[in-house]
Amino acid sequence: MTVPNKQINIYTDGSCLGNPGPGGWAALLQYNGHEKLITGGDTDTTNNRMELTAVIKALACLRQACDIQLYTDSKYVMDGATQWLTNWRSNGWRTSQKKAVKNVDLWQQLAQLCQGHSIDWHWVKAHAGHEFNERVDTAARQQAEQRQ
Repeated sequence: MTVPNKQINIYTDGSCLGNPGPGGWAALLQYNGHEKLITGGDTDTTNNRMELTAVIKALACLRQACDIQLYTDSKYVMDGATQWLTNWRSNGWRTSQKKAVKNVDLWQQLAQLCQGHSIDWHWVKAHAGHEFNERVDTAARQQAEQRQ
């Protein structure tokens, strides 16, 4: 008999004051009635790097294969993970226009961390009152403000 994977909800967000500028990221992991909020940031970064970092840091917390419902308000992260990543990897980390993929270091980390998990990606509209998205938005913004 196989043991089912753990069911995890993850909410992520990134923030940047200026682009580039000081930035922050946050991720909320929910499992079996428990929550864990993780945060961090950088003094000189971009919004896209913070959005990606939030997802990477969340996935890095997982110690075994999980069934993940992952929520992001970043179309860049959502489309990259669900539409572009496979082609980028097979094209030597080049876009369809033969240009180098931006933030390739983070995309490579994300690709590695996704292995072994079943991830359903969900895009949520930012600043639309979604409870958990608002929480990670606030936490990411606070991290960016601390680095000004």
